[in-house]
Amino acid sequence: MPQITIEPATPDRFADAQHTWEGGGDGRSCQCQWWTITNTEWNASTAQEREQLFRDEVETGPPPGLIAYVDGEPAGWVRVGPRTRQRRLARTRNFSAHSPEPWDDETVWAVSCFVVRREHRGKGLNERLLEAAIGFAKEGGARTIEAYPFDPDQGRKKSSNELFHGLLTTFLGAGFHEVARPRADLAIVELELAG
Repeated sequence: MPQITIEPATPDRFADAQHTWEGGGDGRSCQCQWWTITNTEWNASTAQEREQLFRDEVETGPPPGLIAYVDGEPAGWVRVGPRTRQRRLARTRNFSAHSPEPWDDETVWAVSCFVVRREHRGKGLNERLLEAAIGFAKEGGARTIEAYPFDPDQGRKKSSNELFHGLLTTFLGAGFHEVARPRADLAIVELELAG
């Protein structure tokens, strides 16, 4: 049985985050900046510039996400943090028009991106990353966690690369409840952490 540990993305783990993204999907070119910058900024930036943005995030802190390790090897990633720091979420009509939470509330955190290296898929890493993200959000003072998972039972079949939001079943299994359905295949889910 492999040993799985999950750690915050601190400056000393910058290379580990990079390693998780090199194993499949758009992680390496995205640098998990899709949700942090506007569409105009995204289109004007290079992969190298996005890597520097991520490095700045990690060095400035707090950690913008968590890294899963399988037997000591970086294997997966989840972005979790205050929703206000993920500016594109509020600019995405499917989310902004349907979220019941005020967009300027820093106690609302978002889980917005998962990456798992190809060789580690199918081992339950997303579930473990989400469980750790919930604990990390609680420790960080979150009142509520929001997420935007896909429902693979609705709409067209998606490639694994398109599933970076996570799957609805993963979130429901962790205790989240659906609060909106902007599209047949896209849900908004929440988990209340404090009253």
